[in-house]
Amino acid sequence: MTTEIIELTKENSPATSRTEQLALDVLMGFTSHPKYIPPIHFYDAKGSQIFQKIMSAKDYYLTECELEIIKTHGKSMISGFDKNQKLQVIELGAGDGYKTKHLIEAVLDSNIDTTYYPIDISKQALEDLSERFSKFFPDLDIQCLQGEYFQSLKWLRAQPTCQRLVLFLGSNIGNFRRPQAEVFLKTLWNVLQDGDYVLIGADLKKDIDKMLWAYNDREGYTKDFNINLLSRINRELGANIDTSKFQHYGTYNVKLGAMESFLVSLEKQSVQVDALNRKFEFKAFEAIHVESSYKYLCSEMKEMANHAGFSLQNVYYDSKKYFADFFLKVHKKI
Repeated sequence: MTTEIIELTKENSPATSRTEQLALDVLMGFTSHPKYIPPIHFYDAKGSQIFQKIMSAKDYYLTECELEIIKTHGKSMISGFDKNQKLQVIELGAGDGYKTKHLIEAVLDSNIDTTYYPIDISKQALEDLSERFSKFFPDLDIQCLQGEYFQSLKWLRAQPTCQRLVLFLGSNIGNFRRPQAEVFLKTLWNVLQDGDYVLIGADLKKDIDKMLWAYNDREGYTKDFNINLLSRINRELGANIDTSKFQHYGTYNVKLGAMESFLVSLEKQSVQVDALNRKFEFKAFEAIHVESSYKYLCSEMKEMANHAGFSLQNVYYDSKKYFADFFLKVHKKI
């Protein structure tokens, strides 16, 4: 077993650091109407820890639904791969690999020579994942890629050709607005090769109360997760935000088909951000938009995949049909 972290972000020398990007996004977001903070900034070390708690919360059904799918259908998902060829399993936004572990088990049980490429922007997340998987799978070749999704996929495209399975689990597709999701799928299709496979998880439209509880869990983890955005601005940008003066609010937008999360200022207040040398004014009950999580009908996902150039091989559901994993194949005309 070999384990390596390839830091693509360092190789490409980004123009701004993550803290500088946070500062730019706060400046743009806090001067916009309505105010917003891009959800990419949720995942500092503390935010990632809180998100692990969200995934284990009783009200947050998504994790267990997709885990059920992978445990039940994992062997079926990999049954079409050639055991005589090497396989690359590439995971976009790997996180802790909680669900992926069971799919890797199915692959290795089939005696397919496999290299696992977890992709994440967080080096700490990759180090933790690599350490955990090294214990589970001592013979698995793990090559961690620290960087953005398509940056990493372009790097992989330059590697020797073999079978590829790309994982985009956990309803991450729901983080994009619909037009962005379509662009994402088409871009993914462009960087992959003919015959590659993609497994995409999507949270399905369902009883609204069920979704509301998932994003307003009784343990308060989602509230802590969102409030940590403000705490991060305090820590990294020298702001003086009083987090007790903000309330987490999650609701379902029936027109957009999306759960939306906001941080609401409970009173009129001023916020100083030293890194920007600027003060921002908040009205009483003014909201900061922090996340939209789009939900899908199966027909909507199938249509998007088809328009992007994929062919649908199968759809796997959990027993309650709350969640679905779409197994797609890349087809390119020569």
